[in-house]
Amino acid sequence: MQITGTGALVTGGASGLGAATVRRLVGAGAQVVIADLNAQTGEALAAELGENAHFVSTDVTSEDSLRAAVQTAAGLGNGLRIVVNCAGIAIAEKVLGKDAPHDLNRFAKVLQVNVVGIFNAIRLSSDAMQHNEPDAEGERAIVLTASVAAFDGQIGQAAYSASKAGVVGMTLPIARELARYGIRVMTIAPGIFDTPMLAGLPESARASLGQQVPFPPRLGRPEEYAALVQSIVENTMLNGETIRLDGAFRMAPR
Repeated sequence: MQITGTGALVTGGASGLGAATVRRLVGAGAQVVIADLNAQTGEALAAELGENAHFVSTDVTSEDSLRAAVQTAAGLGNGLRIVVNCAGIAIAEKVLGKDAPHDLNRFAKVLQVNVVGIFNAIRLSSDAMQHNEPDAEGERAIVLTASVAAFDGQIGQAAYSASKAGVVGMTLPIARELARYGIRVMTIAPGIFDTPMLAGLPESARASLGQQVPFPPRLGRPEEYAALVQSIVENTMLNGETIRLDGAFRMAPR
């Protein structure tokens, strides 16, 4: 798929993996909607990147909110052809805590944002995509974000791992369904990346985590995630699969 002149939507696009993806797509010539709850950072990023970046305050769990972002992206360039789902949250909580069992509402919230929010984006964006003119290959692309926690989650990651496994699990059936419309669906499962989720850790702890990666022995860089997004978008044969982006990292039980 040619990225130049294409309308794109990036959920969670104001920071971390999402912001790096926005920069990459704008740099490749796309017109991008930054869909995020954080208006301050989202507007600042849009202002920095210029006329091809547009911020829309978005709650991915809200149909009306996300529909507005999709409609904005659908009106850009030659229509909405690229969607990248980076919005997500994480908690660390044991099933049997010291004082009480896992809070059910917190478990449900993680699934609501990480699974329902992504599905909300898929259903609304694919509906918009089916009405635009496909490119010469007859294609559009949707990229989802899971995590290596979907496969080897640690103690305390029951909610997060379940949510990311849900993302992996929906990839193939949705790719199969949307194939008739020329809409490809791919998932990236990052390892430990240098994102705001790790920003609160001491530098020594971050360095220690990075050293656990076989190669390269460091935290992943958001730009490396964004580079894979571009490769997925541009390679028509990539469809219905989850790619681990982790430097051969496998998480220990704790």
